[in-house]
Amino acid sequence: MLAYIITAMNVKKYIGTKDFYKTTARIAVPLALQSALMSCQSMIDTLMVSWIGKVSAVGTAAQIDTLASMISYGCIGGISMFASQFYGADDAKNLKRCTGLGLILVMCNASLWIFAATFFGREILFFYMKDPAVVADGLLYLNISRFTLLASGLSFIISNMFRSTGQPRIALRISILTTVCNLTLNRLLIFGLGPVPAMGIEGAALATLAAQCIGAGTLITYAILTKQKFIGRLSEMFALNLDFIRPIFARILPLILNETLFGFGQTLFVKAFGYLGKEQMDAYYVGNQIFNLMTFIIYGYGNAVQILLGQKLGRGMIEEAKEECDTHIGLAFILSCILVIVLVLFAKPMVALFALTDPATETLAVTIVRVFAVKASMRLYNFMIFCILRSGGDARVIQFLDSGMEWLVGLPCAFICVLVFRMDNIALVLLITQLEQLVRLVLGMKRVRSYKWANDLTKLVSA
Repeated sequence: MLAYIITAMNVKKYIGTKDFYKTTARIAVPLALQSALMSCQSMIDTLMVSWIGKVSAVGTAAQIDTLASMISYGCIGGISMFASQFYGADDAKNLKRCTGLGLILVMCNASLWIFAATFFGREILFFYMKDPAVVADGLLYLNISRFTLLASGLSFIISNMFRSTGQPRIALRISILTTVCNLTLNRLLIFGLGPVPAMGIEGAALATLAAQCIGAGTLITYAILTKQKFIGRLSEMFALNLDFIRPIFARILPLILNETLFGFGQTLFVKAFGYLGKEQMDAYYVGNQIFNLMTFIIYGYGNAVQILLGQKLGRGMIEEAKEECDTHIGLAFILSCILVIVLVLFAKPMVALFALTDPATETLAVTIVRVFAVKASMRLYNFMIFCILRSGGDARVIQFLDSGMEWLVGLPCAFICVLVFRMDNIALVLLITQLEQLVRLVLGMKRVRSYKWANDLTKLVSA
């Protein structure tokens, strides 16, 4: 009977072979763990500064890092969709040029935001939060943390090149080193120990900067010493002519624009929620950090989908990539269910780690985490859809689905709820804004089913 039902519903096409699950796990698990470690580094800062009552200050200052990181993600996400296909086609020359172009893009982006933080830091913080005490503390953090953008940009591009060449475990090991350094230095510099004085919020920023520099230096050194395929002489990596740049930029500019709009949109949610006051924002920042920690499943699995499908497309295996797409959809359903269960059941003990002094704020934070469980279930599917589309360079559709739905659906919902209907419960506002994820999911699945994304990008670039 069960076999008949499965056949009638055509469920079999969503179930992969043992080799499929082994290959996916080999790529996805290290990527997921690395994503978890990156989230842990941010959560460590929030957790430890919560013990000195500076959650909103660090959260507000981190909006600049959010904007810079999202743009870097757009740059590197675009580079990665070409890099994985060049690797699949065994094209070492263009693989090295991908590294060079990526380095230029992330360094330019980091420099831009360091300039903005240096000369307009106070104005940027006041835009998101009107509390003078929060802004003053946020500036103390920002004046140091802004330089982290250079180190994190370097780490980002080299880590993604390791991933694109099927070596996620290397980036994972170095992420473990970075996280351990961050945790140790946070304990030492925030609270002090022996002859080292307590530096409070400035200590948190300095610890993050030092840890990121150690991680970036280790990644680059290892890549050079082991003579990775994506590393070469400067003349090889930066041999960037128009025949190489033009087709790549045609595909990645929509991604960069999308991540810029999406990142700014994410910070505008903070602007909308900021009208509700510091106590609600404390609860939001805690809940958001827990959600970000749990998204390691989303980003680890999604990036693995892009790499695996991209390598197949780069080898010209178009039909095989289409078939594998269906099995990824089935696996995504299972993972989304797991994510929801974990967030709902463990919301209370995870929030308790932050030792919030106000019981009402703690209760609100627990509710927010459970609302985020709804977001997580749909976000996993949506990110998988984006990675499927990105594997074949379908960037313009991603822009519409990602930042387009955020600005057309999510942000209007947030500001209308807060400013028009005067809702004062941030958890309810968050729940309503998840309409954005639902619309994105319906339209995204329709695009995936069209298979217009299944393209071999290596044919676009001149050797």
